[in-house]
Amino acid sequence: MAKKKDDQQETQGMDFLQSTPRRWVTIYIPLLIFLFVLLFPFYWMVITAFKPDNELLSQTGNPFWVIAPTLAHFKKLLFQTQYPAWLLNTVIVSVVSTFASLAASVFAAYAIERLRFQGSKQVGLGIFLAYLIPPSILFIPLAAIVFKLGLFDTRWALILTYPTFLIPFCTWLLMGYFRSIPYELEECALIDGATRWEILVKIILPLAVPGLISAGIFAFTLSWNEFIYALTFISSSEVKTVPVGIVTELVEGDVYHWGALMAGALLGSLPVAVVYSFFVEYYVSGMTGAVKE
Repeated sequence: MAKKKDDQQETQGMDFLQSTPRRWVTIYIPLLIFLFVLLFPFYWMVITAFKPDNELLSQTGNPFWVIAPTLAHFKKLLFQTQYPAWLLNTVIVSVVSTFASLAASVFAAYAIERLRFQGSKQVGLGIFLAYLIPPSILFIPLAAIVFKLGLFDTRWALILTYPTFLIPFCTWLLMGYFRSIPYELEECALIDGATRWEILVKIILPLAVPGLISAGIFAFTLSWNEFIYALTFISSSEVKTVPVGIVTELVEGDVYHWGALMAGALLGSLPVAVVYSFFVEYYVSGMTGAVKE
């Protein structure tokens, strides 16, 4: 009876959404405003990338529309700059650092959450606090290490430094997901004679695929968009990544090549959008499992 009353009260509480004006005020209009604020920068980026220079500099034209679309900015970007090399560098650095960080984070999160050693909670808290340290502070000591190891101006400088902020984040995320996996599965496997390695590979990791994908997407996005380390540790144009290359190479003093800049930003955002679109279902379920207590 109590459950039935609760259901009736919940149904009655949602009655205010039945009328069309109220739905527009409480749901549709806020959603439209949210979508406009979210998508307008992308729309502006797209139309600027396809606008010819005369329209970009015109004070009488329509700033929100393209009259004569052109691919000149993409041609300049792809054939007159090092953008293909920047894109390749970004892909290599992001993929390698993401997989390396995930491998280290899996072992760290499993040890903290499943082995139950003394002080595991403090270690987990320390890892989370390490993630909160801003890169604007860490890049100074990291720069000294990179110079001493002779890695300056190479991809390895980024591949080896990106895990300093990727591993704490991925470990913290996977800790929450591993915590949601029942301990009984692991105990049954131990009774059957399975080793810790077999439990991790055959039981925990298959169940944690959504969490791994969520952590991987976040790590890939963070490393793809990283700017401070790439700006500090890389100086040669052919080794730069996309975020640094389009800012340092397409801005000449006080002259901003807006068409090429927006074309570079558009092409640079596509790989991340593709990754999200392919794994969005796993991403949502992984984030849901990661926040469970």
